[in-house]
Amino acid sequence: MTTLPASVRVALWASAAYAGRLPLDEVPDRALPDLDHHEGLVDRLTLWRDLGEQIVLVALPRSGDLTGMPRGSAALVAAATEAEELVYVPGVGGALVPAIEPYGPPGDQGWQARWRPFDADPVPEHVVQAVALPEVELSLRQDLAELTTQLAAADREPLSGHGLEGLARRSLDDDWALPRGLPGRVLRVIELAGSVGALADAGLDPRLQVADAHGTLQRERVLHRLRGAAAAALVAATNVAAMHLVGWR
Repeated sequence: MTTLPASVRVALWASAAYAGRLPLDEVPDRALPDLDHHEGLVDRLTLWRDLGEQIVLVALPRSGDLTGMPRGSAALVAAATEAEELVYVPGVGGALVPAIEPYGPPGDQGWQARWRPFDADPVPEHVVQAVALPEVELSLRQDLAELTTQLAAADREPLSGHGLEGLARRSLDDDWALPRGLPGRVLRVIELAGSVGALADAGLDPRLQVADAHGTLQRERVLHRLRGAAAAALVAATNVAAMHLVGWR
């Protein structure tokens, strides 16, 4: 699996398709080359396009943090927070939540994404357009500096001694599966946020737990905050990238 969430990549490639840069039926293979089977994605994207939708956006909700999600039912909230990702359309309203899972008989399994549709409220264009990417990048860099300092103070045994760097390198992927032609700052923030999120995920690996339970708890709190900051920046940068792809910026 590549580092960036599936919904991030789908939002970008689907927006590119809405802008006429590729056929809609190519979106799954372009956005999710690491998966073997897709269900429910192209049909819903086609329906939204036929209803006049111009862009596909992303949100990366967590339990207790629904920032960036469109308003919707309790079922949407439950599914999205379990998956920790979704794509949505702001104009006609609607969302898709992926379930990424193995399929096939033992010994011959592949990976599939099943996209479940939900109703959601439309989001006004001025709200979508309100993102200021320079501020997002500055905030992420400030959070990164502050939280890594806290992380160093929380650990009696540095994370690097437990193989954090190696885990992070294995979790990162040079092929980000992004459409061409995105502005430099957009790419920079997406790559920084994606890398920081991967580092936080690697640091939360149970294999890195230390004997000091208090130190482990402190470290996990900081890493969860770092992961949240990275996710917020990734959502903002992805949605700005989608706006560039469709000509809104």
